[in-house]
Amino acid sequence: MSEKRVSKATLNKSFWRWFYGNLTCFTQEHMQTFGYMWSMLPIIQELYPTVEEQAEKLHTYYPFFNTEPQIGSIVVGITAGLEESRANGNAEIDDEMINGIRAGLMGPLAGIGDSLIVGTYIPILLGIALGLCDGGSPLGIFFYIIVWNATSIWFQKTIYNRGYALGGNAVEVIVGDRATALRESAVLLGQVIVGAMAASWVNITTSFNVAGVTLQDKLDGAFPGVLTMLFVLLCWWLMSKKKMSAVKVMLLMIVIAFVGVLLGFFDPGLSYGEDLNI
Repeated sequence: MSEKRVSKATLNKSFWRWFYGNLTCFTQEHMQTFGYMWSMLPIIQELYPTVEEQAEKLHTYYPFFNTEPQIGSIVVGITAGLEESRANGNAEIDDEMINGIRAGLMGPLAGIGDSLIVGTYIPILLGIALGLCDGGSPLGIFFYIIVWNATSIWFQKTIYNRGYALGGNAVEVIVGDRATALRESAVLLGQVIVGAMAASWVNITTSFNVAGVTLQDKLDGAFPGVLTMLFVLLCWWLMSKKKMSAVKVMLLMIVIAFVGVLLGFFDPGLSYGEDLNI
């Protein structure tokens, strides 16, 4: 009996199904389960000839699954390799082993992906895009769309294929000591970059004046940029500790700015009378 191999075309089909459909039929009960099953279906159909076998093997992937979708593509690649090995008679690979690897990886990978991709890489790309949009240029929009999609597809396809090649051995590569050290270094670098972006793009000053003394001048003499730092820390605290969404925080900032202008604490620098020649 010849060895069963998953064809390159089937691997590509599985990958693109995960790339476009990892949130297929998304519910709070199953999260990414059905997107995962849809991605594994071509693998199983090619490895097992009968509908009964296909249904049995596909049921392996029915338990709950949820992780960061970009880096999560490696799990699909790993299980594709494991499924191929199981189809060739490897008795050590069963439902329990596959689901043990899936369950063991989805948590750590979610933390890795959220910190490196969502918390570091995307903000860096957005920071560059904002700089390119200076003066109303649309260049930043095209930069983000092209660079994000190109790098995201390349990254996900690479780790999917790497996971397929490594199979179960990929676990040590992903969560081993060296990988942990590299990940922590990247997170630290991302935090420094995001902090620099906040200092560059956020600028909060006050026009509050008492007896001819401007509060902003006193603050600049003691701690330049202190209001900017406090507002950034306030936003971080609300989202991180109070679990407020970004939209709610932005709305709160609008309210604070509006009230601050009415009370004279902030000066928007507008001069309607001069602009209208009144």
